[in-house]
Amino acid sequence: MHSIRSILVVMTPNRPEDYALDRARQIAKITGAHLHLLVCDRNSVHGDYLQHAAKQLQAENISVSTQQSWRDNFHETIIQAQRAHNCRLVVKQHYPENPLKRALLTPDDWKLLRYSPVPVLIVKSSQIWSQDGTILAAVDVGNSGSEHKALHASLIRNALAAAEITGARVHVFSAYPAPMLSAADPTFQLRETIEARYRTECQKFVEEFGLDPANMHLKEGPADVLIPRMANALGAVLTVVGTVARTGLSGALIGNTAEVVLDALETDVLVVKPKNVMDYLENQLQK
Repeated sequence: MHSIRSILVVMTPNRPEDYALDRARQIAKITGAHLHLLVCDRNSVHGDYLQHAAKQLQAENISVSTQQSWRDNFHETIIQAQRAHNCRLVVKQHYPENPLKRALLTPDDWKLLRYSPVPVLIVKSSQIWSQDGTILAAVDVGNSGSEHKALHASLIRNALAAAEITGARVHVFSAYPAPMLSAADPTFQLRETIEARYRTECQKFVEEFGLDPANMHLKEGPADVLIPRMANALGAVLTVVGTVARTGLSGALIGNTAEVVLDALETDVLVVKPKNVMDYLENQLQK
């Protein structure tokens, strides 16, 4: 994140709290990144609100600019502003559609995650990223395709970058499947051989990125259940997840678990994509 020079912050007027701005401020203070504050609204009636926020940031020596804009819809407004101002990170607070679904992402959230050509930080929690905190990177080491390998590296690099900002500890988690006697690959017929294969792949991460082996976690079971459970067990403030999808998140994040995982997580969530996918999305937007 130290290399990010400009951050787009999606602002929501008339809300009592603004965790997205708090999180962006925390990042900017350490990285020196410029903050571009955006209100998505057809009506240009939020000038005073934006100027008040900008003055507070300027008083803290944070570079800031503001914008009110509206395109055809919410996510296109954000992406147009992101591209126009060359922002390399989008920060948006999660607001539930109703109290009974407080963790569930809204359709607007999903469209933003689907089409954004840069990482998106969805702020779900008021909990501050602190030195005694934990950042969890969720990887699927069982998938060894080139795109997934690039994604795994991106996930861990982003987790380490976030940890540099806060001094938090990075933990890495991967779920592995239960054995199946009918599996074509004998490795997946026995629990011991499955775990051994996943542990070998995890060891490569430990060596490549200089991770603490004690912070590498493997568990048998469905990723959509285990990732949120691990985040809660570790008291994570941020979970870093990813997708190799070119046209959407659903069905592409850690198997077919995208919506379940992101909805179940109560931590902040950073969604990243490997460079080739971001390049593809950027090219599509230019057409």
